[in-house]
Amino acid sequence: MTESNAAMRDSNLAGDGTIRLVVQEPCLAKYRVPVYRELASRPEIELRLVYGELPDLPNAEPVGFLGELAPIKICHLGRHPVYWHQAQYDYAHPSTTDVLVLQWDVHYASLVPALLRARRNRVPTILWGHGYSKQQGSKKNWGGLRERARNWVSFLADALLFYNHTAATGFQQKEAKAERLFVALNSLDQSPIEAARQAWLATPDRLAEFRQENGLGGVPIVLYVSRLDAANRVDLAIQAVRRLKPVFPQLQLVIVGKGEPEQTRLQDLARDLNVADNVRFLGAIYDEQQLAPWFLSADVFCYPANIGLSLLHAFGYGLPVVTCDRIECQNPEIEALRDGENGRLYKDGDADSLASMLAVVLQNRETRDKMSDAALRTVQTKFSLPNMVDGIVKAAEYCWRQRRL
Repeated sequence: MTESNAAMRDSNLAGDGTIRLVVQEPCLAKYRVPVYRELASRPEIELRLVYGELPDLPNAEPVGFLGELAPIKICHLGRHPVYWHQAQYDYAHPSTTDVLVLQWDVHYASLVPALLRARRNRVPTILWGHGYSKQQGSKKNWGGLRERARNWVSFLADALLFYNHTAATGFQQKEAKAERLFVALNSLDQSPIEAARQAWLATPDRLAEFRQENGLGGVPIVLYVSRLDAANRVDLAIQAVRRLKPVFPQLQLVIVGKGEPEQTRLQDLARDLNVADNVRFLGAIYDEQQLAPWFLSADVFCYPANIGLSLLHAFGYGLPVVTCDRIECQNPEIEALRDGENGRLYKDGDADSLASMLAVVLQNRETRDKMSDAALRTVQTKFSLPNMVDGIVKAAEYCWRQRRL
């Protein structure tokens, strides 16, 4: 690093006490906006988000923080996408950046050049990602090549930032410097959920009318809210309904979401199993005020596999969650679920086991109420936006201190 660059960096930190933190993302997802708004509000952080634009993933507006759209070039090696995000490389420079956060994704051809440039310029770097792949044991992992590449790249960074403690603990076995591992628990902004929940609970007559109009009064309700995708195994929930119907003849499985050809396949399955009257397809609902009464009318949230932020969405309404016990194939948010405390885990792929776990929640009001209270506490005290941002800030501060030693 040149003397002029060193002086520039030292004067920046000494001047206003902030760290110029640049975060690179492939796109700006809507649920991320509150995260970056909270991060930008921290007095120790001067945030700039640089993000690309991916097909079929519309960008949200960067409200409350500095956002810069920086195009991504995409090509393919066979069926595998390869990205070049020039912003990764451009911001690896002390004239713009004190700490650089990059996506920990080896599909980026620009990642290693950016890390090497940052090291040459003495710009501390953080790799942020899962730290593992749900396809780790599959052919999509290229015989372990992707995992080895991800591990090798990690040693070029100053710090690693994970979405949950489980992944960080697992990676720690490969890591000589455990102090450079940090966790930012992936979380949802619960404020719109809480506002919708409170608005409906404050008008019990309106909620009772909604239930009456939709045939929900006094019947057991199992809810699913997400895109209809084969990986989510909603078919197992429909099979579970057939097994539960003799005990709960009026049971309703309410499915909120869309996605073809999966929706047609699920509707056909419900007819074939003679439970079409017990399975309701509502299509997609995005407005929180419209979603709230469905959550508040349900007894349990069922997401058979591949659950992610939907778990925290359900918890925001105090709704216990049932999903499968194959943890390595779930998304990082699965760490929020405590089996028997705020939800239940069933044996992966086993419709009988799923039906049994749903029955446990549906049959015992006291158990359900305890799980409901625990679900709310989980998102209010642990998987919260401030806690997530705390993890990002701690990683940034660590990097800055280490580089200045």
